[in-house]
Amino acid sequence: MSESGHSQPGLYGIDRRRRWKEPGSGGPQNLSGPGGRERDYIAPWDRERRDGSEETSTAVMQKTPIILSKPPAERIQNRGMGTAAPAAMDPVVGQAKLLPPERMKHSIKLVDDQMNWCDSAIEYLLDQTDVLVVGVLGLQGTGKSMVMSLLSANTPEEDQRAYVFRAQSAEMKERGGNQTSGIDFFITQERIVFLDTQPILSPSILDHLINNDRKLPPEYSLPHTYVEMQSLQIAAFLFTVCHVVIVVQDWFTDLSLYRFLQTAEMVKPSTPSPSHESSSSSGSDEGTEYYPHLVFLQNKARREDFCPRKLRQMHLMIDQLMAHSHLRYKGTLSMLQCNVFPGLPPDFLDSEVNLFLMPFMDSEAESETPPRAGPSSSPLFSLLPGYRGHPSFQSLVSKLRSQVMSMARPQLSHTILTEKNWFHYAARIWDGVKKSSALAEYSRLLA
Repeated sequence: MSESGHSQPGLYGIDRRRRWKEPGSGGPQNLSGPGGRERDYIAPWDRERRDGSEETSTAVMQKTPIILSKPPAERIQNRGMGTAAPAAMDPVVGQAKLLPPERMKHSIKLVDDQMNWCDSAIEYLLDQTDVLVVGVLGLQGTGKSMVMSLLSANTPEEDQRAYVFRAQSAEMKERGGNQTSGIDFFITQERIVFLDTQPILSPSILDHLINNDRKLPPEYSLPHTYVEMQSLQIAAFLFTVCHVVIVVQDWFTDLSLYRFLQTAEMVKPSTPSPSHESSSSSGSDEGTEYYPHLVFLQNKARREDFCPRKLRQMHLMIDQLMAHSHLRYKGTLSMLQCNVFPGLPPDFLDSEVNLFLMPFMDSEAESETPPRAGPSSSPLFSLLPGYRGHPSFQSLVSKLRSQVMSMARPQLSHTILTEKNWFHYAARIWDGVKKSSALAEYSRLLA
């Protein structure tokens, strides 16, 4: 300690080491000299670093600003957080993402004539969940493709050869053949999917199998069994992946059609559970089983079919035939509420089912042609349209379209599906339908 009471810094600094090296020097150190308070304190663990070469420390100090001067992208890459920051999005690419999806001009195959799944439809689908899927079933020549074309993209005034679903040509009608084979796919700009199918229980498909000696799959021994199983596979598939299924018939009514619908409902695949654990733990899934809306479309209806008494009989018969079905065949479509029969009260039908009547389209132009005035007729009556007994064909198509498009869209599975997710879900369902044990057992009973 010094006389003033302060410690001598030389005893703890470099001067102490110097005094050990110079035993001749003694006495107190000058506080104002190089070893005074102006000298920085050096810790003992830094002494070895101080004894090292000055060149090494100088080199280290020179590298420090080089590391700090690296750009942010390189620092991120060195830290293992990924590659360099992406460049700005190309305005052309960004503009392309804002454009509307490509408009389909004609239908494409979802299932070909060999009952194989096709993947070309996914190019027209988006990652959005607001989608409605409409399918159609019916016997041969009932007008399924024409109805689906009018509901999707065409008008009655257009040429049928330009329809998105190719209708049966005159030559095909003369030969008694079917126009559609497999399942055709079309999606509108309003994101509504339409699925047109080949005729169920088709005699032309059976004739083609027999006369052309087509080889049957090994699990089918008879051609008529194969045709019926094809129809059941398509119907069961539509009952699982569609929100609305339209059943088209051109005369009232074929009892075998209702038996076919009940059989397809029986072999319909169950709704997949969200996980294996929930499916194994739950004893019954009847409460969560999915069933679509079923609409009966009476195509080529005559004038007497629009009579209120005949209309009531048709509704009553369909209700009795479908009484034990879980399909949603009533309560979602009404001809009384869309002003087709303005003079009938809403409670005119005791049990109203989803039934819609559609007249002949070919006779529309003939009925709208004004009759020529005869010698004894008044010129005033020649200007009035002829009595049809029902609204115009265009008006009924518009009413049917509005009723079908406004139907509820329940979830097809336990999870919300986008358009692309629906496509993969439908592909999985189709593969499960073709490998269904229930359909295999039913085929064995038919043989």
